[in-house]
Amino acid sequence: MKDLYVSWDEYNRLIEKLALKVWESGWNFDAIVCLARGGLRIGDVFSRLFDKPLGVLFTSSYREEAGTKRSRLMIAEHMSSAAPLPGPRWLLVDDLVDSGATLVEVLPALKSRYPQVEEIRSAVVWAKGSSVAMPDYCIEHLPSNPWIHQPFEEYDHMRPNDLKARWG
Repeated sequence: MKDLYVSWDEYNRLIEKLALKVWESGWNFDAIVCLARGGLRIGDVFSRLFDKPLGVLFTSSYREEAGTKRSRLMIAEHMSSAAPLPGPRWLLVDDLVDSGATLVEVLPALKSRYPQVEEIRSAVVWAKGSSVAMPDYCIEHLPSNPWIHQPFEEYDHMRPNDLKARWG
C-alpha cells in the first residue's frame, strides 16, 4: 500500500472529471449534498457547474491520531443550506469512500430525515478497494487502499503564524 500524493492541479482535474461523469450519465438531480469536510470543495464546484442548491452535512470519523485513525462516525443533527433543498433526487458528494461506513450510514440517515427524497446517488473522486459500499459515480478505484494525501492537508499542520514565514 503506497501513499498517493495529489497536487492542487490534479485534485481540480479529478473534480472536473467527476462532474463530467455525472453529467454524461444523464441523471437529473435537484440538489447537491456535500459531506464536510472532504466534500466541501467538490460540493462547491458541482453547485456552480450544475447550478443546483447545495447543502452541507458535517460528518466526522477521522478524529484521532492527527486525523489518521478512524473513530465512530458522527453525523451532524442538521444539514446547513440557505433554503430547504428541493426535489426528490439528490446527489451526495464526498472526496472518497475509504471503509464505506460513512456512505452506509449517511444515505439512510438522509432518507429518514428528508422523506421527500426518493433517490440519492453518490459521487466521489476515490473509492478504495476495502470499502464495503461503492458510490454510483467514481473517478479512481484504488484496490491497494493507499493513504491519500490531498493538497489542502498541509493546513492541518500549519497555524496562522506559520504563514508569516511564507508570506512575510
